[in-house]
Amino acid sequence: MADFPDFDPAPGMTKSSAPIVRKVQFGDGYEARLKYGINQNPKTFNFTFNVSEAESDTIETFLDARAADADNFTYTPPGEASALKFVCERWSKSSPSPDRATISATFRQVFEP
Repeated sequence: MADFPDFDPAPGMTKSSAPIVRKVQFGDGYEARLKYGINQNPKTFNFTFNVSEAESDTIETFLDARAADADNFTYTPPGEASALKFVCERWSKSSPSPDRATISATFRQVFEP
């Protein structure tokens, strides 16, 4: 497990929740819902990092390495009290101006050792 490089995301991140709930619907309109698992409310964060070209290479190298070893990483999102474990399965890079880059990444929270 590794720590995400120390770069702050640009303002405007989004945080999504998708609680894992099992539900059963009956013919008379009755619905039963059950929480599924002990970690049933993982978070997903969408970040944008506006950084230099060299810093974007650092971020991309880190994310490529996590993709290669299929390992999670720790990161403390803005507004969160402590570090969480994440995987990043999707990111993109653009270069809006010379020596500047924008990386957009989706971090999905995982619950593993």
